[in-house]
Amino acid sequence: MVFTWRFCRQATAGLLLAGLVSTTGAALAPVQADEPEWRHASALNGTPKYGPDVEHFDYVNPAAPKGGSVRLADSGGFDTFNFLPPKGSIAPGIGLIYESLMEASLDEETISAAYGVLADGIRYPEDYSWVEYRLNPDAKWHDGKPVTAEDVIWSFEKSIELDPQRKFYFQNVVKSEIVGDRTVRFTFDVSGNRELPKIMGQLQVLPKHWWEGTDDAGKPRDISSTTLEPPLGSGPYRLKSFSPNRQVVYERVEDYWGKDLPIRVGTNNIDEIRYVSFLDDAVQFEAFKGDQYDFHTERSSSQWAKRYDFPAVKDGRVVKEIFPDRSRGVMQGFFLNLRRDKFQDPLVRRALNYAYDFETTNEIVSANLLKRVNSYFSGTELASSGLPEGKELEILEEVRDLVPPEVFTEEYTNPIGGSPENVRANLREAVKLLRQAGFELKDRKMIDPKTGEQFTIEFLYRDKASERTLLPYSKNLEAIGIKPVLRLVDTSQFINRIRSRDFDTTVLAIGQSLSPGNEQREYWGSEAADNASSANYAGINNPAIDKLIDKVIFAEDRETLVAATHALDRVLLWNHYVVPQFYVDETRTARWNRFGHPEEMPEYSTGFPTIWWYDADKAAATEAIK
Repeated sequence: MVFTWRFCRQATAGLLLAGLVSTTGAALAPVQADEPEWRHASALNGTPKYGPDVEHFDYVNPAAPKGGSVRLADSGGFDTFNFLPPKGSIAPGIGLIYESLMEASLDEETISAAYGVLADGIRYPEDYSWVEYRLNPDAKWHDGKPVTAEDVIWSFEKSIELDPQRKFYFQNVVKSEIVGDRTVRFTFDVSGNRELPKIMGQLQVLPKHWWEGTDDAGKPRDISSTTLEPPLGSGPYRLKSFSPNRQVVYERVEDYWGKDLPIRVGTNNIDEIRYVSFLDDAVQFEAFKGDQYDFHTERSSSQWAKRYDFPAVKDGRVVKEIFPDRSRGVMQGFFLNLRRDKFQDPLVRRALNYAYDFETTNEIVSANLLKRVNSYFSGTELASSGLPEGKELEILEEVRDLVPPEVFTEEYTNPIGGSPENVRANLREAVKLLRQAGFELKDRKMIDPKTGEQFTIEFLYRDKASERTLLPYSKNLEAIGIKPVLRLVDTSQFINRIRSRDFDTTVLAIGQSLSPGNEQREYWGSEAADNASSANYAGINNPAIDKLIDKVIFAEDRETLVAATHALDRVLLWNHYVVPQFYVDETRTARWNRFGHPEEMPEYSTGFPTIWWYDADKAAATEAIK
């Protein structure tokens, strides 16, 4: 998977492992005649769409005007610009100042193609046992100094030293070294993992000389600590100004070294990007209506259906636009913390799904604009369906004794509510399952006979708007004798409790790329279960799932990858680790009408604001209406 770290321009986390042996050397390695050739790009499947001589990518406007500003919203505030240690709240947009070795295009037909940014070449052998990146000689930091191979190795070593997620994600790297004037090599402890050479290209490179220097007061900088000193970068923007927990402003670098790279032509057109922080989603939306920021992505179907009738929409100052979302799948749901004894039995977990009435909630709260999640890869070809057959069945046969028998005999489906009759039948089934798990219903309370205590579930959440779906679910749980406790906390508390695994259940979403791989270990793998920095929030520890994750990672072609992912999906579903909620396969946006975008938008992203531009004529017309 082309993984995106939490601080980067394109959203969604990353991760990796312990025991890395990392060495830095400066010895030159002569190129042998039989060594692999250098490439300008790489793809997991097939050939990259764009060749080495392309001037710009198809989805951009190479003549887009430069200038103007855009204001974006962020939730929760920030207190650091250092993204490496898992400390503090990272400033939004900080990835704008940095570059990675390679970067994906936004319209690629070939899954997970990546093109050079800091690197102008990549090569690896047929067994994928190592990868080399050759740095672009023009790459420079904003202070004018060159980006060096030493910067790359230092950034990698600090990443795995300070961030458990990255240590886990890059766990297969056993050696990192400089093998030429501007060439680095990463050697792996396995062969045949086609994704490993690619994920190394996602490495965000930091300036070693700056971090090992001193600040304006003469104090040595510390890469392991939080900081509000504006850091040095190499990207298309630099940090201009900020107010902690309130806003941060980035300005376009006029002499940015990479502006003529094919992947950069027609991009980064806006002179100033400002992020404004809000602590409450309702306040944030009112701020958008009041023209306090420019671009809003609407996550609430209810709000999309009911709250866009304000004057600026009616008179055209605010434009609503929907973009298809083809770039990712998702599992969103109530993640059950298996570290709690009460969730150990899959019968209990399945019962909780029977108590969730998606259909009624969707109709009343969300105007029927949502789709029920029925896969850990909902909305993509990677979602399993029907009964396993062909290559998927062959893969599942290898773990038959380790998975629920229903995997082979029943298609996974969620209970269907939507009517009083269906809801009553589902609740009766939930009670039946709980009794099979050893609980007893006494005086309308679901009791654990071992302790005599009522079954209680605390729902942890940070946005009061979540109560629109939590309250109906809570009523159904009460109807079967379970005591729900709704716990609204602020963002910092929420993050800390999730990190410390101090929760019963909470709503989370795991986004998936169209090319799953090593990150699946971080989401569902046993080794990540007890890693507080991992995204294995449920605490899944299942050898069958570990085996299936390896099948995904070591798939030799797209057909095998899809079959292995279907198998993994099916086993995850039949273990009932999550009460699936809902998803949408489109991105709903609203913007103040001051911007333009290419006529033919990229297939896998809105590209905002990277490929958009400030339109002075539209902005003037919008102001005139006021």
